[in-house]
Amino acid sequence: MSDNLSIGKKILAAQPFSILMKSELISIEPGKVELKTPITDEVKQQYGFVHGGVLGYAADNALTFAGASSLGVPCVSSEYKINFVRPALGDYLLARAESIYTGRTQSVCRCDIYVVNDGIEKLCATAQGTIVKLAEEKNKPLTHV
Repeated sequence: MSDNLSIGKKILAAQPFSILMKSELISIEPGKVELKTPITDEVKQQYGFVHGGVLGYAADNALTFAGASSLGVPCVSSEYKINFVRPALGDYLLARAESIYTGRTQSVCRCDIYVVNDGIEKLCATAQGTIVKLAEEKNKPLTHV
């Protein structure tokens, strides 16, 4: 396992909500990330689709990992927007995010979220967000959780 992936998995494991969602970091490299979240009955809304809040979680987390891996320091989301393009029905969500611009203190990232069913990926949402460095006193190298 690469150092980036090992560090990323430790960071994800330190997020209680990500543990609740049973999310898994599949890959991470500078400016790019893949995050997998299983679809269970507990994350569905009344019509049987994945709740929009779960898609928002996947986008937000993937965007932040992409931005932080690009900036190389701990980060948080400043803002994001999401467009739902189809109901999410399947086995799991796969959020793929990448940094499209990184400056000194922020990274603008985009994320496509796919619902995967029987190995077939279908786009179900797309998002864009701005990820910012934490204040200097909170910044530690990404080797620390």
